[in-house]
Amino acid sequence: MESVLKNLLLVLVLRIIVCLGLESENISNRTSPNHRQGREFPFFTIGRIANTQCTGVNGLLGTCQVRGECDANGGIAMGACSTLTSQAVCCIFKSTCGGSGSNNVTYFQNSGFPNPYNGGGSCTYTVIPPDNTICQLRIDFGAFTVSQPNADGLCTVDNIQITGGSARIPVICGDNNGQHVYVPFSGTNPIQVKISTTGSVPFNRVWNLQLSLIACSSTYKAPAGCLQYFLGSSGSVQSFNYGRGTNAALNANSMTGTRQMANLNYGICIRKGVGICSVTYRVPSGDPFSFTVSGDVGTTTPGSAAASIVGNACNTDYLIIPNPTGVTTDRFCGLAFPTTTSNTPVFVMYYITDGSDTADVGNRGFSLLYATTACAVASGK
Repeated sequence: MESVLKNLLLVLVLRIIVCLGLESENISNRTSPNHRQGREFPFFTIGRIANTQCTGVNGLLGTCQVRGECDANGGIAMGACSTLTSQAVCCIFKSTCGGSGSNNVTYFQNSGFPNPYNGGGSCTYTVIPPDNTICQLRIDFGAFTVSQPNADGLCTVDNIQITGGSARIPVICGDNNGQHVYVPFSGTNPIQVKISTTGSVPFNRVWNLQLSLIACSSTYKAPAGCLQYFLGSSGSVQSFNYGRGTNAALNANSMTGTRQMANLNYGICIRKGVGICSVTYRVPSGDPFSFTVSGDVGTTTPGSAAASIVGNACNTDYLIIPNPTGVTTDRFCGLAFPTTTSNTPVFVMYYITDGSDTADVGNRGFSLLYATTACAVASGK
């Protein structure tokens, strides 16, 4: 009998504790003018995995998330991203006009992509940094084709404008597949990416922009003053809208217009790896128009030695390569480019164009190859 009474008493005590716990939880979840209700987390946040970057089975970059979290955030699950749980998926985020977000990677596409868009108006996506540990936005132009600039290099029909960051980003138009830009955040203020098109001008416009958040501590963060930052030890670098075809527009003198855009002034940087001392720039073979920055391609043969201009004569549209070896000037323009090596602490060149390219007939900008060189090793005694 005594044993039975003890068991009954134990059960009674446990019930009282449970009731008190429930009442305490109810009190803590009530709201009042002086009490903010706690955030209610859905079930999938329990055991949250690290939201690291991943690659989906479709080859696109995404964020590793629990499947339920991906669905709730409007993402698309594209394969597994962790061996810890089968619920971890590579979540791909795509958006179009009017979207916004703070995802590690987002693809901003024209309506109906990959089909072209033929309408007019403005299409905007807003990137919101989650906190002050994010310093930059990198925009990769996976696909970007809109109307060409007018004959004077101004983007008057279609263009992309990037605002809200702490640096001025040039207005861009034309063909820019494969290009990229880095945009520094201004604190935690959002950055707007706006594409404006003119519906009265028929054109098959296509864009698919990869918007990637770059952490302040990331090795992929671009140095200050670099609109573009190339990470490979060798590769190619082109001005915006460079192409082998001509601009169909005619200037005020009824001459072939330019593909080169006006009002540019930005830095292009190459990552300097450990043990690397210099970088060399040269034109690719087989393309005489690969450096047509200033002048008239109809009166001077592009690519010829006589077409190369350097020094103070370059005062409208030109390329600056600091501290070049073997030459006495850092300015290059005209319709040809001499192979040039630079050994500055930061590998950078600056591209400047003025407000009008009326006098520059048939120019296309530049397309250069670059290659870095290791430092010489001192020979032993």
